[in-house]
Amino acid sequence: MRSRRKLRFRLVVSFALFGFGLSALFAFAALNIRARVEDQLVNASLMDDAHWANQQAHDHPGEPAGSRLLTGTVLSDRTLYKAPLSWQNLSNGVHDIYETDQDGQRHHYKLAVFHENGIISFIRYDVSREELGKQQLLVSVIGAVFLFGLLSLALGLWLSRKVLKPVSDLARRLRDFRKSGKAEPLAPHFADDEVGELALALDEYSQRLTAMVERDREFNSDVSHELRTPLAVISSTTELLQGSPDLTDKLRERLKRIERASRQATELIEALLLLSRAERRGPTRGESTDVGKVAGDVIESQRPQMRDKPLEVELVVKQPVNVNAPASVLSVALTNLIGNAIKYTLEGKVTVVVGDKRIEIIDTGPGIKPEDAERLFQRGVRGEGAGGSGAGLGLAIVRRLCELYGWDVSMRPRTDANGAIASIVFA
Repeated sequence: MRSRRKLRFRLVVSFALFGFGLSALFAFAALNIRARVEDQLVNASLMDDAHWANQQAHDHPGEPAGSRLLTGTVLSDRTLYKAPLSWQNLSNGVHDIYETDQDGQRHHYKLAVFHENGIISFIRYDVSREELGKQQLLVSVIGAVFLFGLLSLALGLWLSRKVLKPVSDLARRLRDFRKSGKAEPLAPHFADDEVGELALALDEYSQRLTAMVERDREFNSDVSHELRTPLAVISSTTELLQGSPDLTDKLRERLKRIERASRQATELIEALLLLSRAERRGPTRGESTDVGKVAGDVIESQRPQMRDKPLEVELVVKQPVNVNAPASVLSVALTNLIGNAIKYTLEGKVTVVVGDKRIEIIDTGPGIKPEDAERLFQRGVRGEGAGGSGAGLGLAIVRRLCELYGWDVSMRPRTDANGAIASIVFA
């Protein structure tokens, strides 16, 4: 899992790393430039002294070279043997030499050599005494780098609070809106900057969303009234017609089918409207429903689908199961599952088992493929076999209803025989 870090943390770390890196780069550049400039100045000064000593020895033979020399020796070609052996073959210029003194300490010298007029001048400068100063400078520079790194960290903390405070304020106001359920304009509370533009965009989106929800609420209210009224008329009319003494048995059966279809349509409308309202405000609870009773009613309403098929439908209630949900919701879910089992099972048996906080619909139909078990609950997906073992839209509605009430709906192939098992596990 990718670790998530707050924007403030990333901003502080970036600022601290930038300050530390920039300080370290500046310190390295300063030390490097100082070393180069010092080396050039020392070399130039040594060569000037060597040239001056050579000229003094030529113009005033036998006289000392003077106090200008740091450590100087002037020799002629005849007295070159007096110089150390390692010096005698050196060319004009400044050379780095390392020697050990009588105490065994190793010293670093710069030796300037100048040949002219048969005279060789040597100027030696002890660089070792500068090493301690360089070390002290290096320690000071490293301390300054860490100090500037800490200052960058402190500045990053301060700036992160300052820069991200409007963003945090925006997030806090959005959370408050979610708790109160009422959205208020955000843009007036922020300056005319990037955060203000974001707040303005959120206000525009909130207005569009509020208008859409309001239209949806009005549509649901209109649908609830417009559809329930004709269904109530159909239901009452069929009930009156069934009381007529001159009805034939065939006509009476047809009226019963109309009554069942009207009742199913009413339950479906109620479930869909309940689903639409509950997805905005949460599920409606408080009503205890007997799963076995609803399953029995659904089986009776689906018997006309059997027609003349050699099919048996059995309800087995191992133990009573009650759910805290409206009967219409459970009826819509079971109507789809049991109706599919009866519709696509050409012969054999459909068994509805209630018990252990679940209900299972076991059929002997063509079954489903294991890889299609989850896809059948997607919108518009139908299974294969016997014209399709899934009802593209119905199972999608079942999934939404079950998710709303915390139920686990699934479908799997049978392992002991042909067929499928649809189940709902109640929370």
